[in-house]
Amino acid sequence: MNQSVYLALDFPNWEETKHFLHTNQLAGVPVKVGMELFYREGPKIIEYLKQDNHAIFLDLKLHDIPTTVMKAMRNIAKLDVEIVNVHALGGAEMIKRAKEGLTVGNSGKTKLIAVTMLTSMDKQAMNTELHIPGEVDEKVSHFARFASSNGADGVVCSVHETERIKTECGMSFLTVTPGIRLDGTEDNDQKRIASPKFAKKQGTDYIVVGRSVTKAVNPKMAYERVVKEWDNGIIV
Repeated sequence: MNQSVYLALDFPNWEETKHFLHTNQLAGVPVKVGMELFYREGPKIIEYLKQDNHAIFLDLKLHDIPTTVMKAMRNIAKLDVEIVNVHALGGAEMIKRAKEGLTVGNSGKTKLIAVTMLTSMDKQAMNTELHIPGEVDEKVSHFARFASSNGADGVVCSVHETERIKTECGMSFLTVTPGIRLDGTEDNDQKRIASPKFAKKQGTDYIVVGRSVTKAVNPKMAYERVVKEWDNGIIV
């Protein structure tokens, strides 16, 4: 089973999630569990998925005071997921304490990933709504360097920023890339998107695919197509 292609489980509850995975014979594929599903089902959703041998990216984007995040991560670590994330905007101390919580909870087995800039964010929104001047890719690079220097194992970023981050932070610094679309599918609310093949060529470590698979006529075939495109990409 390919361990680099995560499927976003954007469903409201476990029953719909289970039906989708079982109906489409997707047991064992790596999955991303976000706020909607986790806040409805709680930690038991992780237990259910692990019973079917799914690697799990727990996408909760923690952003709070350092002590609160540390304690939350200490509990999350006990779920034994592969990846969890925080917002880089939470600051240096928050990232350090998040890593501390994971280390105490499971010896740091779970990878800590920092969110740089959401893929729904473009330059205009960043400049006018957040009052952050400059270009998106410049800020993403800044947050990546910042996260790396404070203990994060990698960042969530657009495929278009991957190569630059690898150059600045080192090849072992992980990049997780959402906004992956198969040709012919809608972009929806993400602005900085790319194909699986292009993501692989840019050197990203993990990709996250959602609607291109979950809304496909044949989700299993669509997921296999994503994996095939990923596998056929050539790292430059």
